[in-house]
Amino acid sequence: MASFNVKLRSMAFGIETFKYHLDANFFNEIGQTEVRCSDVEATIVVERRREDFFGLSITCNGTVTIGCDRCLDDLVHVVDTVYEIGVKLEGTDYDDSRDELLIVPESWRELDVAPLVRDTVLLTIPMTHVHPDGECNEQMSALLSDHAAEGLNDDLLDGATSGDDGSDEEVECLDPRWEALRKLKDNN
Repeated sequence: MASFNVKLRSMAFGIETFKYHLDANFFNEIGQTEVRCSDVEATIVVERRREDFFGLSITCNGTVTIGCDRCLDDLVHVVDTVYEIGVKLEGTDYDDSRDELLIVPESWRELDVAPLVRDTVLLTIPMTHVHPDGECNEQMSALLSDHAAEGLNDDLLDGATSGDDGSDEEVECLDPRWEALRKLKDNN
């Protein structure tokens, strides 16, 4: 695997550019992720601005393949993102508590940017990833429909919804499992 170490101490003032191809092994090497396949190009531009301060710009473009939450088939997610962060050599402690500034110990000669690149790509993946309507695996969709509670559908968030006019008037409870709770509420 390519080295993601940026030699901070020996870098000349100015700009240096590093390019990497990120495959699925890159994302799953540290720990298992949801990335099944990857074809992402990462460009890291490092600018040494002062003796103790560097600007990093991480640009990632390509695709990652993840599983659809609904049908479990492959889902291709497009990655097109830029993350910029400052790196300051200061003190003896590592501090990544701020979004725009990373503080690393003065004694460090190199900075491993792999975790920054990895997080930059993984943070583009939405919490819920599903195919657009009608593109899920038909067999799995049929199984889901067969095993879903009667009257339950993807648009239903809970057993009762507000009326069309925006009022809080409840409509008929569609899932019988919620009926006992509705009766408790009605009695209060």
